[in-house]
Amino acid sequence: MARPILEVKGLTTTLAGGTITILEDVSFGLQPGEVLGVVGESGSGKSMLALSVMGLLPKAVRRTAGRIVLDGEDLAALSPDRWRERRGSDLAMIFQEPMTALNPVMRVGDQVAEVLRRQGIPAKKARQETINLFRKVEIPSPEQRVRGYPHELSGGMRQRVMIAIALAANPKVLIADEPTTALDVTVQAQILDLLRKLQKERGLSLVFITHDLGVIAEIADRVLVLYAGRVAEIAPVRKIFDNPQHPYTRALLASIPEIDRPRGRLVTIEGAVPSIGAMPKGCRYASRCPFRRDICEQESPRLGLVSSDQAAACVQPFGFEKPQEEALA
Repeated sequence: MARPILEVKGLTTTLAGGTITILEDVSFGLQPGEVLGVVGESGSGKSMLALSVMGLLPKAVRRTAGRIVLDGEDLAALSPDRWRERRGSDLAMIFQEPMTALNPVMRVGDQVAEVLRRQGIPAKKARQETINLFRKVEIPSPEQRVRGYPHELSGGMRQRVMIAIALAANPKVLIADEPTTALDVTVQAQILDLLRKLQKERGLSLVFITHDLGVIAEIADRVLVLYAGRVAEIAPVRKIFDNPQHPYTRALLASIPEIDRPRGRLVTIEGAVPSIGAMPKGCRYASRCPFRRDICEQESPRLGLVSSDQAAACVQPFGFEKPQEEALA
């Protein structure tokens, strides 16, 4: 297997002077050309993970442990200026809500051209390249659209502009943080198709963050399930759907509505994700887990292999029929 283009190792972030943990010991690798889906409920830490990799953490949050290795270079060990350079060239992000990410008083074409100008491209050529990028992301009448302002575009068109901005730097890794959440179903499908097409054409490595497992099934090669700031499970997408090993993964899958399911109440996950200031001592999912045992409330399970390409942080994976230590023996 090739060396991962992006490796996150033991990433831990904290709030309020290090007393409150947000992300804890998060690790994963992203292969060249791979799409890694990151899924979990609101409050699981998905967006914080994206901001950590990008080096865009809020001032109140800091990374207290871990490495973020992009193409062999540890970003976390770089100066802020050098990290900004990598973010502007090899690493890019599509944000969840384009209306807040775009400058409302600047023409959208100028916002794309600004990225190109920072790479030393002359103004005239940058404008033409912006039109080409608009055409690439399937914005109609690109020559006219480049002169528009964000409020003059639909939600789908604004998200396409965000994708154009991200692609302008020709990144190796693209992080998409719930890029379709605010869009209707039809436009959502169009944006997904566009991202798949661009990812394959450019050989992009993509981290796709969402709470929607239906979207994950369409776009991801592997899936990382995040719960309360910890990795619950990571596996190829087919194994996540066909043979989930963590109770939380199973609960997420069971809550997806099915057309052929008999009419009745929708399946829900009881309770809520614990708040960052009140994390339980043991497994963070224990209070909501129907398979919990006494040990689950006392000890925090480590992420362990249950097969060559699947890992879960549970004391009793494999259908929860035998303890993890026996399963791995």
